[in-house]
Amino acid sequence: MRKRHLIVLMLAFAGAGVAHAENKAPQLTTATYDDWTVRCEVRDTTNSCEMSQSMQIKGQSQPVSQIAIGRLNKTDPLKLVFQVPINVWIPDNISLVVEESATTIKANFTRCIPAGCFAETDLKDDMIVKLGKVSKGGRLEFSDAGRQKIAIPVSFKGFAAAYDGLSAKK
Repeated sequence: MRKRHLIVLMLAFAGAGVAHAENKAPQLTTATYDDWTVRCEVRDTTNSCEMSQSMQIKGQSQPVSQIAIGRLNKTDPLKLVFQVPINVWIPDNISLVVEESATTIKANFTRCIPAGCFAETDLKDDMIVKLGKVSKGGRLEFSDAGRQKIAIPVSFKGFAAAYDGLSAKK
């Protein structure tokens, strides 16, 4: 299942809806930094990496939401991608709220597929620095289709180290 989620998130970065079949199997690597994971896929001469965190409900094996940060090319802007269940109220969009640093990052929903709904935004360097200094955590906020507010805890433990690891891979 992790491979499926990785592919879904990578498709979200690419904005593609269909995976292209290749003869050569990709080489996948992962590194864990507390609550964050850096995943890289090397296919031929292309290296695509992201850092991510999956949030789960106690007692369930499947993640309820995921956050991924990465870029397709060194020259592309850094993207922050959120994946949440499909039962969302799209007009409200989604927010990453970090009260400790008085930071709120808003992202617009871009698409929903059977695996979930995706929202994305560009992530500036100054925001990476802020998020790397967070010690208490934050929350992902959105509304479900019934317009009920949902708040999912997000940990920033290991965020700075994961970002350093991601940067080293590029």
